[in-house]
Amino acid sequence: MSNSETVPSPLVPSAKDDRPETDCDRARASLQQSLSRYAADKVGTVSPSLQGDLDTLAATLAKLEQNNYRIAVFGLVSRGKSAVLNALVGEKLLETGPLNGVTRFPRSIHWSPDGIMQIDLIDTPGLDEIDGDARAKMSAEVVGQADLILFVIAGDITQLEYQALRELRQAHKPLLLVFNKADLYPEQAQQEIYQQLRNLSDNSLGDELLQRLVSADEVVMVAADPTPMQVRIEYPDGTKKFEWEKSAPQIEPLKTKIKDLLAREGRSLLAVNALVQARSAQTNLAKNTLTDLQAEANSLVWEFARYKAIAVAANPIAIFDVLGGVFVDFMLIRSLAKLYNLPMTKYEIKKLLNGILFSSGSLLLGELVTGIAFGVGKTTALLIGSSVNFAALPGYLGAGAIQGAIAGYGAYMVGKAAQTYLAAGCTWGQLGANTVIREILDRVDDATIISRLRDELLPVPASPNPPQSPAQL
Repeated sequence: MSNSETVPSPLVPSAKDDRPETDCDRARASLQQSLSRYAADKVGTVSPSLQGDLDTLAATLAKLEQNNYRIAVFGLVSRGKSAVLNALVGEKLLETGPLNGVTRFPRSIHWSPDGIMQIDLIDTPGLDEIDGDARAKMSAEVVGQADLILFVIAGDITQLEYQALRELRQAHKPLLLVFNKADLYPEQAQQEIYQQLRNLSDNSLGDELLQRLVSADEVVMVAADPTPMQVRIEYPDGTKKFEWEKSAPQIEPLKTKIKDLLAREGRSLLAVNALVQARSAQTNLAKNTLTDLQAEANSLVWEFARYKAIAVAANPIAIFDVLGGVFVDFMLIRSLAKLYNLPMTKYEIKKLLNGILFSSGSLLLGELVTGIAFGVGKTTALLIGSSVNFAALPGYLGAGAIQGAIAGYGAYMVGKAAQTYLAAGCTWGQLGANTVIREILDRVDDATIISRLRDELLPVPASPNPPQSPAQL
């Protein structure tokens, strides 16, 4: 970087940029909404099926409000993960030694690099020391809490390390590749290490996303625990002595990288990571709520289906019978939302109607066309029948019965589509996790690490796909 360039403060974001605080405020509002929505049912108790996810939301909200960052360190055995953390903190808080596998379980230590930032550093066992299922479980638990991942290597990247990197990439978290023991490999350079990473690629989609997440700029060279060097000491009397001397840790590049990244993207990272955790919890809460209330909801759907069938069949005036059916559908949706304690704002109603039209548009169009046709026929039969001593009354009753049956089935479809949306589409509400994540990522600078995760963090929401017959209820 040339001296003429303006270097932003590595500690504090620009005072004019209030987007990070806005991001955190929106994330808090999303979490608080979910907690208040599901915290207690009608009798003031929490359903056991919801408690675990509610605890997750509460812990995530607390972490966000405390402005506490979490950095998880991964790597194979003997790469110096614990030594890197000790060097960052400036104290030997984590045990290190010549034997492999000193770290047996994840351990957290606190670090405040500037007296302002509050960071929890999470050390983990070597990934090659833990069996597959246990490793996957441990990694998932630690990565889920982390805002940033440090992956420590030393020397050439092995195939096992590359596979571990690919697995960690699926967590959708920013990642720094820390090349430790740089004092033993003075010929190595950041670009060479990154090229090794590219050479291991098999050009699959996962590799492409990994390369996008880890560029040469995310490779950091350190020597957390430099190897002692033998030095000769000459005394004034001419005697000589050889001693082993260890130099200070070369950790400053990593410290600077972490501070710069958190100063620039930290608050947005906190918000997005909290919402990613909340998204899973929100979806589970909605699904469990639907399961708990399944019988009551099914009864409500069939009840409104009967109401609609009767209202449409009994209405003698064409068009008004169809409009009456639409009103019943609307009341069914509102009743389901009330049952699930999910407010249906204009935003949610629009999303729901779009989903219903997308998944069942042809069936609903068929209902509308046949409803109008039978409605006109019903009205015509009534007018003819009244002028000839009700001779056409059987035709009126038959048309009304068919129209009512079609309308009732239409209400059933609307009810099932509404249930599906409320379960799978809850995160897309006005303060839903996906909606707020999109708002944040749409505003971040394209040069940031978090912007590279945009496509992965924003899956296209699935459209409700209700069953096509009552037998599938």
